[in-house]
Amino acid sequence: MYKYVDKLARGCALLGGSALFALILMVCLSIIGRSLNGVLHLESVQSAFPVAAAWLLDLGIGPVNGDYEIVEAGMAFTVFAFLPICQLQLAHASVNILNSVLSPNLKRVLALLTDVVFALVLVLIAWKLFEGMESKRSSQQVTFLLQYPLWWAYACSMLGATVAALVGVYMAVMRFLELVNRRDLLPAEAGSSH
Repeated sequence: MYKYVDKLARGCALLGGSALFALILMVCLSIIGRSLNGVLHLESVQSAFPVAAAWLLDLGIGPVNGDYEIVEAGMAFTVFAFLPICQLQLAHASVNILNSVLSPNLKRVLALLTDVVFALVLVLIAWKLFEGMESKRSSQQVTFLLQYPLWWAYACSMLGATVAALVGVYMAVMRFLELVNRRDLLPAEAGSSH
């Protein structure tokens, strides 16, 4: 089962990474376009190269229209897309002050409590994103510049949040089984411990 959950989490992370790459590329193009647009509007460029400057401006050289809206929606998706792999690999930052002096069974109890809380929070986030998406869909709200439906961004974010919730529930169940069987069933913590 771990293998399938791992593939799901990695697939979600790959989607998030692809979205992040596309956002970075779009922001770079928008900055370059904004800068070129500014240069093409300079009086010195307009007088030295009037035909070329007008032609390039007519092509639409400038910032990407709605770049802020795209980044806002894309980054929300990206954050939620990386949550499942972070949860599965226990890559959240943790402070383990007493962990070295606890017995293996107490460590399992602590891990179970932590993963149950994470699962509950992740399920709550996915549920609230669903409610937000339904609210935006029913009110037909759209973004200011691009006029795309706002619920699309909620739906994309909800995809990552739902996978994160599934991974969180899986982790909580596995921690319970570890406690009952008194042996580790999941890989050791890979996260950042301080």
